[in-house]
Amino acid sequence: MRCIIPILLLALAASAAEPLDPSVKPTRAVIDRYAEDLEALERRYSLRDAESRSERLAQFYQQTLEKLRQLKFPDLDVAGRIDYALLKTKCEAELKELAHGRKQFEEASGLIPFASAILELEESRRNMEAAEPEAAARTLADISSQLKQLKTTNAQVTKIVANRAARKVDDLKRILKNWHAFYAGYDPVFTWWVRQPYEKLDKELDEYAKFVRKKLAGFEGDDDEPVIGDPIGRDALLDALAAEFIPYTPEELIEIANSEFAWCEKEMKRAADDLGLSGDWKKALDFVSKRHVKPGDQPKLICDLAEEATQFVETNNLVTVPPLCKEVWRMEMMSIERQKVNPYFTGGEVISVSYPTDTMSHEDKLMSMRGNNPSFSRATVHHELIPGHHLQSFMAQRYNTHRRPFRTAFLVEGWALYWEMLLWDMNFPRNAEDRVGMLFWRSHRCARIIFSLNFHLEKMSAQEAIDFLVDRVGHERRNATAEVRRSVNGSYPPLYQAAYMLGGLQIRALHRELVKSGKMAPREFHDAILHENSIPIELIRASLKREKLERDFKSMWRFYEPPSESGSSNRRAAAP
Repeated sequence: MRCIIPILLLALAASAAEPLDPSVKPTRAVIDRYAEDLEALERRYSLRDAESRSERLAQFYQQTLEKLRQLKFPDLDVAGRIDYALLKTKCEAELKELAHGRKQFEEASGLIPFASAILELEESRRNMEAAEPEAAARTLADISSQLKQLKTTNAQVTKIVANRAARKVDDLKRILKNWHAFYAGYDPVFTWWVRQPYEKLDKELDEYAKFVRKKLAGFEGDDDEPVIGDPIGRDALLDALAAEFIPYTPEELIEIANSEFAWCEKEMKRAADDLGLSGDWKKALDFVSKRHVKPGDQPKLICDLAEEATQFVETNNLVTVPPLCKEVWRMEMMSIERQKVNPYFTGGEVISVSYPTDTMSHEDKLMSMRGNNPSFSRATVHHELIPGHHLQSFMAQRYNTHRRPFRTAFLVEGWALYWEMLLWDMNFPRNAEDRVGMLFWRSHRCARIIFSLNFHLEKMSAQEAIDFLVDRVGHERRNATAEVRRSVNGSYPPLYQAAYMLGGLQIRALHRELVKSGKMAPREFHDAILHENSIPIELIRASLKREKLERDFKSMWRFYEPPSESGSSNRRAAAP
């Protein structure tokens, strides 16, 4: 006997939803309800590959769009129309993402034909249906037979699809374990029927995942995982760009990155000249990397750099830094395990410092010290703390908090990257070594656009991306491998790596439009951005310019202007 309301009835009930909170603006009320309901649905329908999840979430997004259509759009003010555009675009993008996810699952279905059977077992449990132990045991035995046959077939799939299928086998194994744990030992009839076929299948799923990885995806051993990734293709990239209000094609964005990269290379050669290295930027990187502090001194360096950056923005009246924001940030040392996948420090309210410990190998110690030298660190401490991520997060927790569901890397990472650009323009680097440090990271952001978009366009393999970072940016190969692995293995959204530089260029263009024109003071401008929360930058632009968006607003802002030669040459700092 089923103990759940069918999805169709749930959808009908949702059409007669509870009234929205009348104490807040109409669009905010819809957004607040959207966020709470979505979190509840995602907890209930957490099986990502289950068709019931796709159907239920699709119904929810359509219902939310209908709520928006019922609002009196002409009566909405500037902020209300921005909220409207945010939620409308988010729902439309999520519907496309559901379709993309189903497509990816179907591409791997030939290697996991048993997936639906396992998902149905767990869905039946979640629906609180009575267990049928004998039928469940038969299902498990049938899957075992399928696995045996699958190992003998000569499947013609790419390494990308094979790697995706192996990951899904891992997920299915965890789902099956959760299903079994609910009944085992508690229901004696279930245990009698299911114990043996479950234990047998649990081992076979593990063996099958290893088989797919080794024979079809090209894994050579447990500790030698190749970097493969899962490109989404051009159509999905275009959908993702539209969701971020970016009116450029992937190819146009790669050209922008190439233009910025060329500027970085010219500036790096100039810095190398000032160091007496005849324009050899690789020698300049090597020279700067060796000037690290001695063991035990890195925390003091980070504190000094944080204080320097905070004083710089306050002295120049660039942005409001609340006293509490300066008071509450903290520091911790990064563990050895984290340093293996992230050799540089990370930040926010807590800055995590990457530096070697006494248990590391000699080679790993040198790599960590080189990669976190003072000039490299000076270029990024302000990115992580003030005026970067810590200040940004502090303000986002206090202004327009209902916009949290629309958090975008183009603003989150773009804001911190923009400050790297602005401080460069304001002669923050003290000497040629500091310029090399800032240019290394700026080149890295350009490279991220180039390799990540080309990867998802299927024009560059993961290995070619690693080589690109080594040859064109100057990364050590181990660090380049970790960088690409994180970028393409699904840990981040496909546009995340491109968002740093592109978001920074968007804010830079908005600064040119509003500050350099004299319409806003620098501090007023930066404070206003922080008060909008972390939403797409074109919508922040609409707010700052007081533009009332149309109901079917689409992005048209062509924000990019190539760097000028004159703008580069006047930034040379004195040689040390």
